[in-house]
Amino acid sequence: MKKMIAALVLCIVSAAATVPATALAQTTSTPPGAINSGRLERAMAQLPTRFAQANTSGDGKLTRAQAQSGMPIVAQHFDEIDMQHNGYITLAQIEDFMRERAAAVR
Repeated sequence: MKKMIAALVLCIVSAAATVPATALAQTTSTPPGAINSGRLERAMAQLPTRFAQANTSGDGKLTRAQAQSGMPIVAQHFDEIDMQHNGYITLAQIEDFMRERAAAVR
């Protein structure tokens, strides 16, 4: 679970390449799999841009297909984020999911 969280944050931060969670954990003094608050803050700051790029329709709702194309790690957790089963997720829902997962790791 800790590796999934690290991978989710990494996907959001890096649109071009995904670094394995194990490599991420080795680059900091934070325990393996944990997300330090600075890294989470940077990921959260970049999230609106990443979301806007993935949301090709511009309606503020990310469909599963849009997530798969633009935010693949978010797509892997789509059903967990879309708890209301609307068939789409919003930026606020992704932010809430990230915060909850980061808090669970600490």
